[in-house]
This record gives sequence, structure tokens and C-alpha cells, in this order.
Amino acid sequence: MFDRDGKVYSGGAPDKKRDDSEILDLVRSGDRAAFEVIVLKYQDRLFNLCRYMTGNARDAEDATQDAFVKAYQKLEKYRDTGSFFGWLRRIAVNSCLDIRRKPIQEPLYRKAPDGQEFTFDPRSNTPTPEQFLQSKQTSFAVDKCLASLSPKLRTVIVLNEIEGLSYEEVSDVVGISIGTVKSRLSRARVELRARLGKWMEQK
Repeated sequence: MFDRDGKVYSGGAPDKKRDDSEILDLVRSGDRAAFEVIVLKYQDRLFNLCRYMTGNARDAEDATQDAFVKAYQKLEKYRDTGSFFGWLRRIAVNSCLDIRRKPIQEPLYRKAPDGQEFTFDPRSNTPTPEQFLQSKQTSFAVDKCLASLSPKLRTVIVLNEIEGLSYEEVSDVVGISIGTVKSRLSRARVELRARLGKWMEQK
């Protein structure tokens, strides 16, 4: 699961369909390699979350790796009372917020195995300019505008719009009140619309 430097690595192709609780029981019993199944199961989803959170691939990789390492180290503190990925996601969000931000050097999307791109795909029903931005060119603009938001605003909009979390779930992950979640989300949408509107005017 980890190399001598404590970094995550993957070897082979364990069964990712196994129940998380079963896998975690194996890890707790001393089977360190079993955690590799967790890594393979969630690494792409966690990377993309971190990519939106940090704004670039390098920091996203660092945050993703840091989240898996911390989850492994703190596994005894996890109780099988909820979603393991939810717990892992909370760790990843904190890792992203701890990482020093760097200027955006590339678009916020990652190639999927089938060659498609993961782009900003809001799940909210609120009409926004980004809903009709479908092309690769405009998706790049959405990515840049999203990354230009402050960490606080970017966090809530990524968790709510991209991850599809409810206000209550965002509140739990970030550790703020539901009222604050709603306030930040409203501000994030306004700022994102303004940035996208300015970009469209320039085009």
C-alpha cells in the first residue's frame, strides 16, 4: 500500500466492488495491502474533487495522497456509522485547504480512461451562465473562473454543485453552520456568474 517513503502506490487490480467495511476490517486486522483496494476505488473521484479545490493538478495529487495517508493513519478513529467516502472526502477537503495555493497553469479537467474530460458539471437547478457552456473552450473558462474564487467560496460550491452534497452535508464536511453554507454558496454563485459574464462579453 505504501512505499518506504510513506507514499501511496498501486500494484495489481484488487476487487473494487467489495464492501468498504469488509476491506477496512482486513486493514484493521493487519492486512495493510487491503487498503490498496480503497485507493483504487476512490482515487479518481478524490483527485477530481481535489483538482477543483486546489486549482491545479500538482496540488491535487499532493492533497489526494495526503488524504489517503491520513485516512490510513487515522483509521482507528473511523466508525462504520456512515459513508467511508464521506469521511475520506472530509479529510481531503481539509488537506486541500492546508495546501498553499499556486497560480493556475492548466485547465481544471482530467482525462478519463475513455478519453473524455471531467469538466465543471453543476447539479443545481438554478439557471446560471455556466449551464450553456458546453464546448472545451468555454469549459476552460468555467474552470478558470471557478478557480479564481476564494477557497471558502470555492469549497462550498464544489461540494454542493459538483459533489452534489446537501446544505447539511456541506455544513458537516466544512464545519460551518447551514446558514453560513447558504450565504457562501449564494456569494459563490454571484461571483461565478459575474466572472463568466465578463468572459462572455469579451468573447
